[in-house]
Amino acid sequence: MRVMGVDPGLTRCGIALVESGSGRTVTALDVDVVRTPASMELPDRLSAIYAAAQHWMDTHAPDVVAVERVFAQRQVSTAMGTAQAAGVIALAAAHRDVPVRFHTPSEVKAAVTGSGRADKAQVTMMVTRILGMQQAPKPADAADALALAICHCWRGPVNERMEAAAAKARLAQEAHRRRLEAARREQARRHEKVVGQ
Repeated sequence: MRVMGVDPGLTRCGIALVESGSGRTVTALDVDVVRTPASMELPDRLSAIYAAAQHWMDTHAPDVVAVERVFAQRQVSTAMGTAQAAGVIALAAAHRDVPVRFHTPSEVKAAVTGSGRADKAQVTMMVTRILGMQQAPKPADAADALALAICHCWRGPVNERMEAAAAKARLAQEAHRRRLEAARREQARRHEKVVGQ
């Protein structure tokens, strides 16, 4: 499975591609950071990120795109820009029928380091070790994009099986509820028929 990991951001947007092998083997295929200066107009910045995402998807043909789920941060403007960058990445994937999966920062940290509270240095160190890289990926956005891709390789299939099982359980529950309702209606109809005789 080829996973494109994206650490969204307006100023720096980390993009990476990894391929999962047998077991927990993961190989880094490419990594980069798309930079847009704050002096650019917002539509132009988003357009640059969108174009980079398109290029990556057309070049690497990922099976899935793993994007960091955006949470409100102290600075609303930072969170807004991050969410907008994530949105254009998801749009580029949707136009190519590539599924997009979102992972929380703590989920990614836990997958890569074993702790959902790991700092950026710990994440970078573990990404470097997991991928057998000679040098740590820089800047941190590149390491974060690789970590997202690794996280999805390791947790994505399990999460999707769990979601499928939950959906199946919901369908079974709904079918059971409909059967109970139909039985109640039938019982009420029979009761009315007996009373009416």
